[in-house]
Amino acid sequence: MANNVNITSKGIKKVLKNYNFSNAFAEYIWNGFDAKANTIEIRYEANELGKVDVIEVSDNGYGINYSRLNQKFKPFYESEKAIEISSPKHTSCMHGKNGVGRLTFFTFAHIAKWLSTYKEKDRFITCSISTSVNELNDFNAELIENNSDKTGTTVTFSDVQISKMDIESTIIPFLKKEFCWFLELNKKNKILINDELLDYSENISDYDDTLVIYYPKSRTKFSVKYIQWKESLNKEFSKYYFLNSEDAEVYKDYTTLNKKADQYFHSVYIKSDFFDNFDFKSSEDESQMKLFGQAKNSPEYKYLIAEINEFLRNKRKPFLKIFADRLIENYEENGILPSYENEWEEKYRKHDLIETIKSLYEVQPKLFTNLNKEQKKTFVRLIDLLLDSNERGSLFKILEEVVELETKEREDLAKLFQVTRLNRITETIKLIEDRYKAYYMLKDLVFNKDLKANEVNHLQKFIEKHYWIFGEQYHLVTAAEPKFEEALRRYIYLLTEKDESIEIEHQHKLKEMDIFACRQNKHIDRIDNIVVELKHPSIKLGNSQYSQVYNYLDLIQKQQEFNAPNMNWEFYLIGNKFDSTNFIQNLINTNKPHGIKSLIMNVDNGRIKVYAKTWSEIFTEFEIKHSYLNEQLSLEREKLVNELQTANEVIESAGNNLAVQPEEIVLNGKK
Repeated sequence: MANNVNITSKGIKKVLKNYNFSNAFAEYIWNGFDAKANTIEIRYEANELGKVDVIEVSDNGYGINYSRLNQKFKPFYESEKAIEISSPKHTSCMHGKNGVGRLTFFTFAHIAKWLSTYKEKDRFITCSISTSVNELNDFNAELIENNSDKTGTTVTFSDVQISKMDIESTIIPFLKKEFCWFLELNKKNKILINDELLDYSENISDYDDTLVIYYPKSRTKFSVKYIQWKESLNKEFSKYYFLNSEDAEVYKDYTTLNKKADQYFHSVYIKSDFFDNFDFKSSEDESQMKLFGQAKNSPEYKYLIAEINEFLRNKRKPFLKIFADRLIENYEENGILPSYENEWEEKYRKHDLIETIKSLYEVQPKLFTNLNKEQKKTFVRLIDLLLDSNERGSLFKILEEVVELETKEREDLAKLFQVTRLNRITETIKLIEDRYKAYYMLKDLVFNKDLKANEVNHLQKFIEKHYWIFGEQYHLVTAAEPKFEEALRRYIYLLTEKDESIEIEHQHKLKEMDIFACRQNKHIDRIDNIVVELKHPSIKLGNSQYSQVYNYLDLIQKQQEFNAPNMNWEFYLIGNKFDSTNFIQNLINTNKPHGIKSLIMNVDNGRIKVYAKTWSEIFTEFEIKHSYLNEQLSLEREKLVNELQTANEVIESAGNNLAVQPEEIVLNGKK
């Protein structure tokens, strides 16, 4: 019997353009499950070169009835809407409802032949159906001798155009994503490939079948199985599957966390005898329940959905935290985050911004999707500006207008803006407290003779940890031991990230600076550097100490790597008192016309400055600088005063302080 398929060649081509060989292959498996099969067997063989000649897909379904071929094989939808590859919205049966699957072999083979056995009344009947890519609008069918006592269908594809590698590296991974949720829904079903069970366990990120929900009043029991998938489920998305007491699916629907733009792919299987007589078609707000059975407006159902939604949100939180961290890494790498002028802002304002972005992502990932680079920058800077103002509440209002927020999301966002503001205030207070603690520690080292502090082991060690006293945004290059050549090497590395050794020809190249730090001011393309020479309180500052600093200055002036036009230098000579010669005081008096306190030398129109300061001046400047914050925060300063007994205890305590700054640069494991 020869028959003409009721479709034009144009219609067939329209259908086939939507398929590749992976989803086309999957159609034949779906056809088997649609025919009530519980086992699908796929067989293929490849030669030594990996070429596959024949593929078989067999099922134990109810078969294809020869007498109904006109209804089964002849009709063929041509409209774009009818041929869309999709499954029914609220059930998982009859996936291949559009009747297009049988011709999709076009994508991977030239010939397809069906051998199908079905049962009619009390006897088994077998028929053969065949077609080819050159005759897609024709098929040949005939009854043949039956040799089977079981129903089922085997489709044989010959003149195959795909290789063993295509099957193993592309088709099989696709089948795992396509059918994993379905096989979990129907545990009696299985797919075998060359006698091996299709194993999709590697696609599972999280699995939990221990959840049991009881409705308190009626003790109605719901058994829940939850799976989080590593990848998307092709066209299925994330859904609830409701099963009755016989493990039969009665309904499915999207979860509340479906398509949240966060790659949180999941399936939830809910089994209960509560669904044996349940009307899923009724609306939740219907005033009357059905006369028999339950509906969506039942208290049990509402309680169930509320409990599962909370369960899903808790499962999703750690997942979103990981993706929020990845988002920040991406923003860092691509220059999305703003740069800040000083270390204070870099540490606290940036931290506040990052934590807010991460928290926003965890509440509503859609805010950060489908944005180009400039849109990301604009959005992030808007958040930063609002966080740094008194208008944090405005951000909440803006977000409410931009995206549709659920009640829980709205509550989480409101808490977020309260918490981030409180966290920032708390961290700032803690930092100020620790700076005051450090301040009192340093005062004790300088003025408390009982501590027996010395210059190298105590004063210098302290300033190494707390060089913020001389500027907020510096990075420590060297402290104490390194000679100038090593200092220059680290300096070049900090500025250029190149590790280059440079020889210095200068009589003082073996000198060692107590503290050498620098900062890059990107806004005005300038590099600021400080060199600090610390002297024990018992040493009075005079010509000898000044000469030591001058030698550093002379070397730096004569070394071109240290002496670019955009490099500013400040040298600090710190001691307790000036000596009786008034050498230092005279230099200060000479430089008073510059209007800069404690200045003893001004070179190259202020590009290089040298200061001489007493410890008392350092402490007074700290008090002035922090007076406003102290007044605003009302710190109980008496609780911050140092009560340590030895200088070594002070240094140890100073190292465990929030105000501590980054250590000096390390190259090749050497400071």
